[in-house]
Amino acid sequence: MVVLSRRDVMLALAATGLAPAAWAQPAWPSRPVQMIVPFPPGGQADVTARPVAAALERVFAQAVPVVNRPGAGGILGTSSVSRAAPDGYTALMALSSHAVLPESERIQDRVPAYTTEQFAPVARITADPTVLLVPADAPWRSVADLVADARRRPGAITFGSAGNYSTLHVAMAMFTGAAGIDLLHVPFQGGGPALTAMLSGTIHALASGPGPALPHLREGRLRALASWGQERLPALPEVPTFIKLGYPDVEFYIWTAVFLPAGTPAPVRERLRTALRDLCARDEGLRRALDAAGSPVAFQEGEAFEAFFQADSARLIQAVRRIGKVD
Repeated sequence: MVVLSRRDVMLALAATGLAPAAWAQPAWPSRPVQMIVPFPPGGQADVTARPVAAALERVFAQAVPVVNRPGAGGILGTSSVSRAAPDGYTALMALSSHAVLPESERIQDRVPAYTTEQFAPVARITADPTVLLVPADAPWRSVADLVADARRRPGAITFGSAGNYSTLHVAMAMFTGAAGIDLLHVPFQGGGPALTAMLSGTIHALASGPGPALPHLREGRLRALASWGQERLPALPEVPTFIKLGYPDVEFYIWTAVFLPAGTPAPVRERLRTALRDLCARDEGLRRALDAAGSPVAFQEGEAFEAFFQADSARLIQAVRRIGKVD
């Protein structure tokens, strides 16, 4: 009598299309999917991740917990995803600093904790012009007021950021370089803490994604002087752009996007991409949540997103190199 091995039986059944479902790999996702935000709560990545995760839970019927893992301006949480198993159960909600941080490590003569090649881009969710904020009781009513004061008192006016070389740092470096002014940089562990510092009067100015800032602008606690976009923001129609104010090269967008570890199986990447595409197009709850946060959907995927990511990264890396080494 011939005794067949389990492998022989599986091969024979697979050839006839009769392989038992119990022996097949479980469909993804069959357990919770962590979404890592490499910044503290309250920043742009966090504001985007939470409604996106809630929408994915409705699609997948699995928990999608948002895990804030801040540190080193985003490096700590991002590098943890680069080391995660490429099985689709750990995703990253990244900001436009994603490609900047490895370059900043090289500038500081350190080996990067991760490289962009360790990630598979899935889709961009939002892309918002950064907004220049000051406290509502600040003496500056316009960018011209701020620039004039900064020229009178070099280094006396402080600005915060989400950390050295973060998107918020790079955006302000573009502005201060174009205006020829010297502001004192105060780095924090994320956009949320930087915004808290501004609200408490610890710093004088901040570049921020519109989402986290909008509630405080509506409450009258902050004032927006300008935005880094080509056009005025629909949520802030009274706020001029730097371009219109005579700074043609001061243009910057803070975007959010979902990445998976490189090597994640293509079917898993495609299922997540398809879910995000459908949600961004049709899920009114998600769209309302992002609209209310001042960060409307700007979905992009596939070759278009990869081309955008490469072009945007090259521009930001140039800006970081202009900043140079930070002591």
